[in-house]
Amino acid sequence: MIILGVILVVLGWLLGISILYTIGAILLVIGLVLLLLGAVGRPVGGRRYWF
Repeated sequence: MIILGVILVVLGWLLGISILYTIGAILLVIGLVLLLLGAVGRPVGGRRYWF
């Protein structure tokens, strides 16, 4: 999710399409929050592990 967010932010910035930039920023923030929650050992969505 983080990688997709970064790709969309870069594409939105290069192509000048603001909706791509916005969606990419939202995905990036959500991905970082989930990464942080997983790193501290907190279950996300009722599951401790996603594999």
